Amino acid sequence: MQGERDHSGRPTTGDDDVPGRLALAVGRLNRRIRSATGGLSHGQLSALSTIVRRGPLRPSEIAAIEIVAAPTITRVVSDLEARGLVERSPDPADGRSFFVSGTPAGNDLLLAARSDRARAVAAILAELSPEDLAAVRAALPALEQAAQTHPAAQT
Repeated sequence: MQGERDHSGRPTTGDDDVPGRLALAVGRLNRRIRSATGGLSHGQLSALSTIVRRGPLRPSEIAAIEIVAAPTITRVVSDLEARGLVERSPDPADGRSFFVSGTPAGNDLLLAARSDRARAVAAILAELSPEDLAAVRAALPALEQAAQTHPAAQT
């Protein structure tokens, strides 16, 4: 017995496979805009955005915001620091800890990456029909909630 197929003849996963369909769509969209990240990985760009927007922050605070493990943030902060995008300053209340802040170069790269990503996403959205674009617009609040973000927190 042959499964259902969409209008192009591809097998369908079924409308009720929301997790699978969403994961596939988000993954493919991410790959399409990946080149617009200023040479940083998505994780590095996200952490840099958090640091510039909310810093100075302790690494543990960055890890909590980014929902990653402390060793991951340690590597990310070290990579960003090596690129001159963030800097460390001692924590006056705890000599074992430090704060991470964005540098002017980090802020500039973040602004450029945001602009590049916005252009890449605009090009993708321009490919959609007006009806599909309206559906994406209507889905944004739910997607932002699922991503634990909001319009002011865009990277």
